[in-house]
Amino acid sequence: MMKRERIIIYSLGFLFSVPLALTSYINSTFLEGYISENYVGLAYILASIITIWGLSKAPELLTKVGNRKASLWFSIASFFSLLLMAFGGKDFIVIPAFIVYFILSNILIASFDIFIEETSKKSSIGKFRGLYLTLTNLAWVIAQTISGSIINRSSFKGIYLFSSIFMLVVSLILTFYLHDFKDPKYIKMPMLRTFKSFLRRKNLTRIYFINLILKFFFAWMVIYTPIYLYDHLGLGWDKIGIIFTIMLLPFVILEYPLGKISDKIGEKELLIAGFAISAFFTLLIPFVKIPSVLAWGLLLFGTRIGAAMIEVMSETYFFKKIKPEAAEEVNFFRNTYPLSYIIAPIFAIPILFLVPSFEYLFYVLGAIMLIGLLITLKLKDTN
Repeated sequence: MMKRERIIIYSLGFLFSVPLALTSYINSTFLEGYISENYVGLAYILASIITIWGLSKAPELLTKVGNRKASLWFSIASFFSLLLMAFGGKDFIVIPAFIVYFILSNILIASFDIFIEETSKKSSIGKFRGLYLTLTNLAWVIAQTISGSIINRSSFKGIYLFSSIFMLVVSLILTFYLHDFKDPKYIKMPMLRTFKSFLRRKNLTRIYFINLILKFFFAWMVIYTPIYLYDHLGLGWDKIGIIFTIMLLPFVILEYPLGKISDKIGEKELLIAGFAISAFFTLLIPFVKIPSVLAWGLLLFGTRIGAAMIEVMSETYFFKKIKPEAAEEVNFFRNTYPLSYIIAPIFAIPILFLVPSFEYLFYVLGAIMLIGLLITLKLKDTN
């Protein structure tokens, strides 16, 4: 029964990740149709603030209705949000729909974490989480492969409509399956107490900040890389789709074997290597000014080798340290994603007004990845 549930959960993670991947790298450019590129970050900030509040309230809902039913409701609402983004056509429809979709996507990620954590053995969590991350990242690779052709044929509308179909399938799976999933007894803890709990455990605090820096890296890249490639280098979406496909391959290739390795040797050394690699290639970005698919594909591939190492190691480290019923701790750890979408634009917006050109953003990002390296050096390994 446990194996069957895990297969269903892996399938849900894959299917949910397809619309997430299809939309993530176009959202900022899509929103430019309604607000200035310098202020796109404000929509992310608002969505992220509400997301953090929502994650803090999630354990109460999970205690009342259970993770399966809550995930079903969120997936149905996500389906309708994507439809509104596809057909809304007006800023007062599209922007709220984007905010709702952003919020629900983050809460669903945390909900699927609970499914995986509850059906995994603690001794093999690196392997199970590595496989789960590999499958979800495979969805990202596939999505980038097809996104360019969808945009060229039907503009952004086609992407959001196609994405809504996957959310509908996720809703149907949650409707008919996982009825036997046994929710852990969720520990309801005020956010302030959760925050203090993290602070008391120094290594948990460090892995939180490591994960926050990684999510900051993702947020910065998701918001500003498509704008840079499309608006400043003149690359079309068909070429950007190919670049992003190459870029995301390390997540599929590396995370499962690295997860298995971490069960034997621990996570610290691989985290150090990940930050060093990612920082190096990120700092190279401003020097590449040719609109070449191969050059940008390889350059961004290099940044993601490091990011893939950081992702699976930070996830594995954290989930080795907490219990499945600690929903508040999981949600607090997951607030790094929306929090990064607050911090990244707050950093980037004034920088855009101060620096002479757009590519200076990546110097800042490379320096921040080096800060992650310094934090990792103080981390106590699990093995």
